[in-house]
Amino acid sequence: MPNSLMYQDPTHFVLLESNQPEQLLTAEELLSKLKVILGDRQDNLPRDLQKFPTIDAQAQYLLETSCEFDLGPGEYFQWYVVRLEK
Repeated sequence: MPNSLMYQDPTHFVLLESNQPEQLLTAEELLSKLKVILGDRQDNLPRDLQKFPTIDAQAQYLLETSCEFDLGPGEYFQWYVVRLEK
């Protein structure tokens, strides 16, 4: 079972994206990428995202509850919380 402390106020994420190198992003940067992806797919959203009226709300929901978004066959968009040592 994951340590719940890991998910309290996450500030950094590792992003794995099709045909791209691994990226380290802040929460704000990941939210921006999610908004772009969601903006292009408003006509074909998963059912759990359809209940949110705005792209901002959809992106925030994904960030807080998921670690991937299905882009279709052979493509992926996955993110994972990381803790940076102080």
